[in-house]
Amino acid sequence: MAVLKVIEIMANSTESWEDATRKAVKQAGKSVKNIRSAYVREQSVIVNGDNVTEFRVNVKISFEVN
Repeated sequence: MAVLKVIEIMANSTESWEDATRKAVKQAGKSVKNIRSAYVREQSVIVNGDNVTEFRVNVKISFEVN
């Protein structure tokens, strides 16, 4: 039986939600090993005038604990 832990990460990107999600997983991977999955819990954008300038995600990342 595996024991999993879940952390929550917020990340942003000027490109896309997918890019923000990749950044969240990459940043978490710097301090957490054995990442098993990522669940995008929430998405939002920053708008300046009539342009979307930033994509934001709130991601739940699960990893296996030894």
